[in-house]
Amino acid sequence: MNALNSWLAGVRVLDLGQYLPGPGAAQILGDLGADVLKVESPAGDPLRALDPVTGKKVAGISPYYAAINAGKRVVRLDLKNEKGMRAFERLAAAADALIESFRPGALPKLGLGAEALRALNPRLVHVALSGYGQTGPLASAAGHDLNYLAFAGALAASGPFAAPAIAFPPIADNASAMHAALCVLGGLLNRARTGQGAFVDVSLAETALAWQAWGLTAAAAGSTPSREAAMLNGGAAYYRIYRTRDGKFVTLGAIEPAFWRNFCAAVGRPEWVPRHADPLPQTALIAEVAAHVATGSRAEWDDRLGRVDCCYQAVLDHGEVADHPHAAARGLIRRVPADANTGAPSHVEAAFAAIVGGRAPPARAPFRDVTADDALAAWEVAL
Repeated sequence: MNALNSWLAGVRVLDLGQYLPGPGAAQILGDLGADVLKVESPAGDPLRALDPVTGKKVAGISPYYAAINAGKRVVRLDLKNEKGMRAFERLAAAADALIESFRPGALPKLGLGAEALRALNPRLVHVALSGYGQTGPLASAAGHDLNYLAFAGALAASGPFAAPAIAFPPIADNASAMHAALCVLGGLLNRARTGQGAFVDVSLAETALAWQAWGLTAAAAGSTPSREAAMLNGGAAYYRIYRTRDGKFVTLGAIEPAFWRNFCAAVGRPEWVPRHADPLPQTALIAEVAAHVATGSRAEWDDRLGRVDCCYQAVLDHGEVADHPHAAARGLIRRVPADANTGAPSHVEAAFAAIVGGRAPPARAPFRDVTADDALAAWEVAL
């Protein structure tokens, strides 16, 4: 059996996260076949009733909650009373991995710190996600994705010269979800060799920082990247976003001279070819290319450059990419109808980004609310 969703068959994961990072990590493991049980407080994950795009509360269950928690069973436990605590302890003792995103110090106050969980289950791979990590001067600081990117230096070199740009979707949230899932996988492999679990401290800020090696290296050499001044952040005419006549946008990523030559030939400007080597920032050349691109609509440039080997791609919005023939051919975007049995609303999901043996991953089941007794019974834990 080599299906993607069989690779972690038999692995039990407790998801104590909320919003995106923890639940995202747990969903990755679920996509690989793990049995994921999400544990929420009696009030539930705040994302249940939130539209994170508009910032408004929604009636019923948020489709965003349904999307990030698809494939899971969800149980509500009050860890502040004895009954809820005992149920959780039994689940933790039976779990292979636990992912949580409490602020540092919160779980220890409940008697569920790393040492207590290790005593319950020495084989448990426990990943603690937090904004700035479990230790250090910022350990207790509140934050969200934007703050973590600011700390990591990611914003300083991103966006137009006038000011840094806010990225969407949240980069640190998604990066830390991937990082946490990777740590669980590594922890499980190490446990297979040693018989021991692990406590892993994963910081959202530091997952963003881990992606800054090039910027850190440049800064150490005395050339900290400035916005719109480096090759990969808008300082090169051949690696840039351009506005079209109809107010839409296209991208050019012709880093290699061969791609740039192909682009120049296709747009009828062969005199631009040697200027690929102009010093950065290529302000004058950028202005010339921008003026030329602005003479055509996005559809016209798609028609003219779409089949040219020059690293061209139109900027698609989310609705367009969901309907794109390539996305349809790959089968990794799914429109999920509402599920009357679980109450999950209709939503759109992006499947796990891997095709194994020529097959896209199977669709995720809707999330399902269960009782504590149901959760314990499913894991064959004594009630």
